[in-house]
Amino acid sequence: MISINARKEQAVRDLLDGPPPTVPPQLARLAADRGRRLLRRRLLLRGGVWLLLVAALVALTVWAVVSGTWVDDPAETTPDFEGW
Repeated sequence: MISINARKEQAVRDLLDGPPPTVPPQLARLAADRGRRLLRRRLLLRGGVWLLLVAALVALTVWAVVSGTWVDDPAETTPDFEGW
């Protein structure tokens, strides 16, 4: 009885001893096309993230200018000024 590892090793040896497998002629073109698609997708995603970041920054700036959160509200009441 031959172990599983021995069978796997023999299969690998048979592959290495035989003729090299043929490579489809269109493989390079397909790989280049896929690379271009991945690069385009990555660039679009990066541009979208930058656009979202800039839009968030503009929205935050507009909100801060309109709301004026850094300005204290005037006091509703004043302390009594008696006793002088």
